[in-house]
Amino acid sequence: MLRTKADVFIIESLDPDDEGNGRFEGSVISSILRLHGKHPMYRYVRTREEFEEAVKEFGKSRYRYLHISAHGDKEGLCTTNLEPIDFDELGDMLQPYLKDKRLFLSACSMVHEDMAAYVIPKTDCFSVMGPEDDIEFHRAALFWASLYHLMFLKDSEKFNRARLTETLTKASDLFEVNVKFFYRSESTRGFGEADVHPGKKLNKKLTKKG
Repeated sequence: MLRTKADVFIIESLDPDDEGNGRFEGSVISSILRLHGKHPMYRYVRTREEFEEAVKEFGKSRYRYLHISAHGDKEGLCTTNLEPIDFDELGDMLQPYLKDKRLFLSACSMVHEDMAAYVIPKTDCFSVMGPEDDIEFHRAALFWASLYHLMFLKDSEKFNRARLTETLTKASDLFEVNVKFFYRSESTRGFGEADVHPGKKLNKKLTKKG
């Protein structure tokens, strides 16, 4: 088995208005990662074909973490030229390359139970995570950059589920981002879900008392 590299491969595909206004989340994350001495690979794509080529390049890179930044919904994501890639198609594309790796999805509302049920058993990846609701560009850039900063600060060579759960919880609470985190397990479903929403629990407790 080839040894993987503890680094991030970023694929980004936004709409023309985002391009014109310089809303490139991936470049912000890349800058933070380089400050940590990492060597992120960043690919901006506009078509489905370019997206598939970038996925193949990710496979060849042997990088351990794949970050995808795009417009999304509960069905999947969309490229710059409005070619949809639904979550089952994405799982098929990633299947040869994502085993024992982690997928970070910065695409609104795309990470949910049905998506995890298909992608995790299909690819045999360690985990999939991302926002469960719509998220603004500035908030997404700050959230992901902070998550990678905190993870690589203490775990420069390997992310484990316990640390990811802890760090996602902190970042989710700080930036008020609702996050879903699914991981591979030996359950009958083939995956489990980590609880990364302590803020919601706290708010409920306060409401009951007040």
